Amino acid sequence: MVDFYPDQRWASEGEPELGVGIIIEANKSRVKVHFPVAGETRQYALTNTPLRRVVFKPGDTVVDTNKNSFVIERVQDNGELIVYIGKQGTLSEADLGEVSVSHGVNDRLLIGDVETPDVFALRRNTLAYDHMRRISPINGFVGGRIDLIPHQLYIAHEVSSRYAPRVLLSDQVGLGKTIEACLIMHRLLLSGQVSRILILVPDSLIHQWFVEMLRRFNLWFHIFDEERCASLDESAPEGNPFLDDQLIICSTSFLSGSKKRAQQAISADWDMLVVDEAHHLAWSLEKVSPEYAIVEMLSKVAKGLLLLTATPEQLGVESHFARLRLLDPERYADYHKFINESQDHSAIANIVEALSLGKTLKAKEKKLLVTLIGEQRIAKLEEKGAVGKNQLIEDLLDQHGPGRVVFRNTRAAMSGFPKRKAHLIPLTGEEKHEEWIKRLAKEYAIDKESEIEAPLKQQFWFTKDPRVSWLVGLLDQLNPEKIVLICRSKAKVLALEKALQKLSSAKVGVFHEDLTIVQRDRNAAWFAEPDGAQILLCAEIGSEGRNFQFAHHLVLFDLPVHPELLEQRIGRLDRIGQTEAIQIHVPYLKGSPQEVLVRWFHEGLNAFEENIEGGNQIGQLFSDRLIETTLAVSSATSAANLAALITDTATYQKQLKETLAKGRDRLLEMNSFRPKVAASLVEAIKAADQDLGLEIYMTKVFEHFGIEMEDLAPHTYLLHPSRANVAAFPSIPDQGISITFDRKRALSREDVSFISWDHPMVTGAIDMVLSLGTGAASFGVLRGTEDNGILLEVIFVLETAGREGVFVDRFLPNTPIRVVVDHASEEVTEDYPADLFYKQLIPGKVNELIENEMFVDEILPEMIKTAIEIAEQLKKKEIEIGLSAMNQTMDHEIGRLASLYKRNKSIRPDEIRTALEHKNELTILIGEARIRMDSLQLIREGDR
Repeated sequence: MVDFYPDQRWASEGEPELGVGIIIEANKSRVKVHFPVAGETRQYALTNTPLRRVVFKPGDTVVDTNKNSFVIERVQDNGELIVYIGKQGTLSEADLGEVSVSHGVNDRLLIGDVETPDVFALRRNTLAYDHMRRISPINGFVGGRIDLIPHQLYIAHEVSSRYAPRVLLSDQVGLGKTIEACLIMHRLLLSGQVSRILILVPDSLIHQWFVEMLRRFNLWFHIFDEERCASLDESAPEGNPFLDDQLIICSTSFLSGSKKRAQQAISADWDMLVVDEAHHLAWSLEKVSPEYAIVEMLSKVAKGLLLLTATPEQLGVESHFARLRLLDPERYADYHKFINESQDHSAIANIVEALSLGKTLKAKEKKLLVTLIGEQRIAKLEEKGAVGKNQLIEDLLDQHGPGRVVFRNTRAAMSGFPKRKAHLIPLTGEEKHEEWIKRLAKEYAIDKESEIEAPLKQQFWFTKDPRVSWLVGLLDQLNPEKIVLICRSKAKVLALEKALQKLSSAKVGVFHEDLTIVQRDRNAAWFAEPDGAQILLCAEIGSEGRNFQFAHHLVLFDLPVHPELLEQRIGRLDRIGQTEAIQIHVPYLKGSPQEVLVRWFHEGLNAFEENIEGGNQIGQLFSDRLIETTLAVSSATSAANLAALITDTATYQKQLKETLAKGRDRLLEMNSFRPKVAASLVEAIKAADQDLGLEIYMTKVFEHFGIEMEDLAPHTYLLHPSRANVAAFPSIPDQGISITFDRKRALSREDVSFISWDHPMVTGAIDMVLSLGTGAASFGVLRGTEDNGILLEVIFVLETAGREGVFVDRFLPNTPIRVVVDHASEEVTEDYPADLFYKQLIPGKVNELIENEMFVDEILPEMIKTAIEIAEQLKKKEIEIGLSAMNQTMDHEIGRLASLYKRNKSIRPDEIRTALEHKNELTILIGEARIRMDSLQLIREGDR
């Protein structure tokens, strides 16, 4: 391991644009580096430090802290610090002033340390692709292992385009709030706008979130609990475990139950806080729950905030206000003022709807429109025809909708959901029916208790169970169709597996919480294969977040008491993108507690065939009566009690549906999904998916670094690292890894990594090629042209200093500038395109040229000087383009925010202030961009 000492100079291999850094702190686990030119400080773990020591050589000119020049004649290493010796005396490394590392590639050329033209081409392409992916408007959206669902991409695009977004995501169940939140985080992380994220979830959802982030977005979040925190108390920075990692998931109850850990989390400085199931945070004017209190404190220190909830304002104004005050405590400070505000958006919604459908506005609606927009503005927009009408709709939604802080999509407004068909199967025990009722009553009692306590040990008789006998018949009947079976516990899954192996020839896969992620991936992949498992047995916990949309049959072997748990089970298959109706099979024993559950869910809620909304409220209201009825199933009053319960439930649900329908905010729903914006995002991502450029590029990278590629299927490979190159791609295990560039295949095979421009393997490969100096100096012979002479191809990189949290890449990312000059120091870039060099350059020996003193001392320096002068001129053009794009975008956004602020109180004042500050920072960063000579290729032209 390398030793670091204060005042040493180091450069970042992954971020060379930061310049030369100074070690300001080093301990046994971490090193902190300050980069004066960029004004940035970075902290690195010693086990994986992407730093390169900066040592100047004799002949270099540096400056001291007083900006006096110092020519180095000798270099002396004193163990900790370097001492430079020259005619002016000695200069310690600690006393160096602002220095840069602009030399290097020409030195490699002069000593003959050159690579072949194909390696130089790899570096040239790497720089071009890095620029392309950074400036792309879909950067951060292409890498998710997800279906391209328009409303999800729209919300992610809208929210991630804001500065420190603070919003409430409240889409209906099954519409993908978690995916939306993941997309937002993924894009903000890749663009560098955020680096530290804390996700708070209920205990039962920790694993689901971990798997979702890792399997879908290749983001490794660390799960924090008391055990992990205790293990980090001594080694963590400042003794705070929450500073040890950048991306953390923990349960809300863990923090609310520990003052010490809560205070540590609050003091850890987060870029973004994400809270799932936010409607469970209890708040009222009289009482605040501990969970709400900790979220409120964290929300005050976190710059961005995402709240995920499935129950917005329709189910309680006070509850909705509690969520909104977390997002913006200044705007939502007074509850009584909030409920008295007259913000009736229904009239505006009617206008928007009429304009969208091309209907004529009523006189009353026209009058309101003039009041809102103004006659002159309306007249100008009418002159533009259809374009003007669309702009008018956008203005109305923007300026008068609540969508700046709340997003809400509903199933009613979406298409693509499958139908659900229930198949209820009443069964009887062929022998000793009463004995079977007792056994299943006991099974139900244990299942019910295990929902709140540790699972109890159960005894099963599945080889003779009527449900299992029916299941064996179903497997034969449906073969080879796939079946997903969900039941309460791991113990039940394993017992069922054992029974089916004895009674059926069908292939059986299992899924439960004790399997590792790799095992789950393999089991899911085997289930997805045409000749793989026919049935997958899933425990309640363990299959969260998994994609089983290719299956159309769901067996509910037992039933939970809570409606939301039932909806989660059905939601494994009932998702947008499901191609066929879902066949839901529910076997139950007549006279058992399960029959009560089946009838209540089906007759009282129609829960098997319709999505349940407000399930949490229904569960809270009826769960006690339901449990009481199930436990008294054999009593004389059982039938009457169940009938009354079903009637009461159906009546309540009807009232609840009416309440929800009345409470639907159509303007909010319109603002939560702009189809045209979403369509352009989907098309751009599809185009990126179909572009073969990434696959061709990564094939060349793997070939260069000695990674074997074995064809598995179209655009799908098995990678094998050689022993010598394991370090180059640490993400590739010794046994190899399967990858695909095909989104469709990645969605059906979760054991295969989906490779995109966003994938860490790709971004890591780009960083590796650039940081290792791969192809930085090259020599080749150009055949097939009529001329003879010497050419020099130089690739410069225009770099901004970069600043944490400032998204400069969308206007001026690291930009390669290519210049070709001939031996007369004339620019000939247009005469020698890169494609010509790629086709006609062959390797050669550079010795003859670098041994020619006149060439080395006179001709080459002049060629480099000319190339630098040309690059400086091109730099000005690139800066002008970057500034123009930035001003156009930022002025539009600032103007839009200012206009919104006058009419829409959902705009936070700090949004406008932050946007102005952001524009000033961008102006400085882009204006001060500098060029760096990155690589050069010397070329002898002619056949001699």
